Amino acid sequence: VNRGVNVDKKRARDFTEGNILSHLIAFSWPMFLGNFLQALYNTVDTFWVGRFLGTEALAAVSASFPIIFFLVSLVIGVGMATTILVSQYYGAKDDRGVKRTVNTSLFLMTIAALLVSIIGLIFYSSIFRLVNLPESLMKDASAYLTIFLSGLVFTFLYNGLSAIMRGFGDSLTPLYFLIISTVINIILDPLFILGFGPIPPLGVAGVAWATVLAQGVSAIFGLIYLFKKARLATWDKNLLKPDKTIVKQLITIGTPAGLQQALVSIAMLFLSGLVNKHGEIIVASYGLGGRIDQFVFMPAMSVSLAVSALTGQNLGANKPERVREVWCYSNFLTAVIAGVLTIAIFFFPDFWARIFTPDLAVREMTFTYLRIVSLSYIVFSLMFSTGGISRAAGDTLITMSITLLSLWAVRLPLAKFFSEGLNLGPKGIFLGIAISPVVGFILNLIYYYSGRWKTRNLVSRKTLPDEGN
Repeated sequence: VNRGVNVDKKRARDFTEGNILSHLIAFSWPMFLGNFLQALYNTVDTFWVGRFLGTEALAAVSASFPIIFFLVSLVIGVGMATTILVSQYYGAKDDRGVKRTVNTSLFLMTIAALLVSIIGLIFYSSIFRLVNLPESLMKDASAYLTIFLSGLVFTFLYNGLSAIMRGFGDSLTPLYFLIISTVINIILDPLFILGFGPIPPLGVAGVAWATVLAQGVSAIFGLIYLFKKARLATWDKNLLKPDKTIVKQLITIGTPAGLQQALVSIAMLFLSGLVNKHGEIIVASYGLGGRIDQFVFMPAMSVSLAVSALTGQNLGANKPERVREVWCYSNFLTAVIAGVLTIAIFFFPDFWARIFTPDLAVREMTFTYLRIVSLSYIVFSLMFSTGGISRAAGDTLITMSITLLSLWAVRLPLAKFFSEGLNLGPKGIFLGIAISPVVGFILNLIYYYSGRWKTRNLVSRKTLPDEGN
């Protein structure tokens, strides 16, 4: 089946056969651990900054995250499209289609990373002012963001590797590289922030340098694996050059997915604009609440990625009947896990806030955020798992439309109305965040029951030119 490809059979999984629940669990747990480690990057940064550099520095780093997310979202759709195509080609037993997809995706990721870095470095200060960032935070936020953007190509390459391997059902290989990167980041953070020996104390800039260097190591290991070990990427002239058909597919599928992420990030920027009006304490609290949310959503996001991989392979193999089992089991898993986490966060919010900051005012507002937003965790999780079906089918225009409605027609208007129209202040913003996933989940549910995903087999042998071309 895999002619010329050396994918580790112990890690890759054929989702077109066997028990669905065991596939979901086996694929999801490395994804969960990977997402946990990814979130640990930001959390370790937040811990050191909050504990040793103070509330102002913590707010500056927190204010940078929505901008980073916005810039990365401009090309994140290419990664989603890569997973979709690799999984469907792999499910269809088309080794050559897999290789062309891998090489073409890496080419697009590299070009996109360079473009986004340049755009970000030119316009980041304008974006800070657009979202009402307090002037007192501008220096630290600028230092953090410029360094991070300079190493953005490493972030994109690692994410590209992860997207490729997910299509094979291999969630372990990216995890190994991420473990190495996370350990490096944890070691370098205090050294660069506080200084050690010949290393001067760099403060907020040290956080960014630690992240960039750690991600650089991860990206280099990933490329070595693709070219040398798995032989998925190749220097063969017939496969190295970007394939026009696959470029078109990646852009067609990835553009709505990327635009969807851009809509999410722009909504985050607007929410940040509302939050920033209330000062440094609220900015820091909102940032801490978002970091805690990351950990809560990780199981659902991991299961959602598993749903996309299982669905993609089974659609490629023309087995839509197995997708129904995927949907049922995934919703059960996410609902149970989200329910447990809701209890832990709702009843003990101060415990989680206390980990990151000794500032009582910041902890109290984080307490309020968690008490409100945690009530929506189960619905958020079900929205993620159900949305995995449409993504795997390549119906990214639908997922983009759902995001547009739930964020721009519900979350932002409600957050503004509750906070300013009803004079609820920050509590109103948190209420808008909590209500919006209800709409997203209902719309994803309508799409699933429509059955449109059953007809979305995107791959066939005729989509690629002959071997000699």
